[in-house]
Amino acid sequence: MTNEQISTLFKLMLEYIPPTLKIFGFTLLYSIPLGMIVALLKMCIFKPVSWITNVYILIMRGTPLLLQLIVAQYAVPYIRMAKGCPAFLQNFLNGIDIKTDTYTFRMILVAFVLNYAAYFAEIFRGGIESVPVGQYEAAGALGFSRTQTFFRIILPQVIKRVVPASSNEIITLVKDTSLASAIPYMEVMYIAKKQVPTYASLMPLFMAGLFYFVFATVLTLLFTYVEKKLDYYK
Repeated sequence: MTNEQISTLFKLMLEYIPPTLKIFGFTLLYSIPLGMIVALLKMCIFKPVSWITNVYILIMRGTPLLLQLIVAQYAVPYIRMAKGCPAFLQNFLNGIDIKTDTYTFRMILVAFVLNYAAYFAEIFRGGIESVPVGQYEAAGALGFSRTQTFFRIILPQVIKRVVPASSNEIITLVKDTSLASAIPYMEVMYIAKKQVPTYASLMPLFMAGLFYFVFATVLTLLFTYVEKKLDYYK
């Protein structure tokens, strides 16, 4: 490939970085709070709630994210055509235009958020349960309420403990965004694959790989800095 072709390809791929970042950002925005909620539900003393939460986590962690993306993408048309579908549900689904980019993005986001929330839930649960019970008892003896105990004593320690595992998941998410190209969704990996036959070269894929590498490296440095800042909680 000539320098001019590489420059043109680079400019083209830059246009599709925002959709990739959009998947990454919105997944974190929704999956982290949902993961905390799921972690608390799993720790619930009411067993049916805990069992249902365990089943959800087992399914999300036990099946490929790519499969979940495909199911999310084709769930609406499949349910809409299924026999025995309630009339009110069918009328609701008939109003959804499955050919739009907005629909595709929302289904991708549903799959990513549900998948990553399950992983974050296990990370948060492990962090919460790793704090000694004696700290809860000591806080109660000092007159702290349950809410004060959690936010002022437990949560700072939990954050310190879950940052390394959470950073691994977040860096994995950077690379997993490429799975959206299978739907398909117009993002970096999708456009890179489309350009391979055009240029008769693997350079578009190498350029896409460079984007993921740089993004992951920046996040790695960021989390290394965060972990050092949290060293006071040794």
